[in-house]
Amino acid sequence: MSEAGIRKGTLKTVERFSKTGHSPERPPSYTIKQVSEKTSLPPHVLRYYESEGLLPGVERSRNGIRRYSDNDLEWLALICCLKNTGMSIKQIKNFVELSVKGEETLKERCELLREHKRHVEDQIQEMRRHLEKVTWKIDHFTRQYEKYAGTR
Repeated sequence: MSEAGIRKGTLKTVERFSKTGHSPERPPSYTIKQVSEKTSLPPHVLRYYESEGLLPGVERSRNGIRRYSDNDLEWLALICCLKNTGMSIKQIKNFVELSVKGEETLKERCELLREHKRHVEDQIQEMRRHLEKVTWKIDHFTRQYEKYAGTR
């Protein structure tokens, strides 16, 4: 699966994770392999996100094995969403750092997301203009072909 396809499907995959079979005393946790299989993100990407500070607080077992929580999976889905819509790793890291600081950064986080939303909306408008051009070219070449085919 392509990296773009991987990231685009991640949010839906994470939302389908089930909590059944886990006791209330022990919240569910997932190994890097399980998270990789369920999200189609390779383990090296998960380790990279953690090393860059995008997934703070991923717990480790006594043996040092990463144990991802449902909260980590929610963060991962948000990271993929932001990355898929053009936010840089540096900007995502800034957002995560603000989030870790707590409620006093809510206004700043909202502004960061508003700015990102404006950027995404601009991208959508640009893609619509490109789509109109492609559609016009299809119509143009179709008319030319029909004219050509009719003269044969």
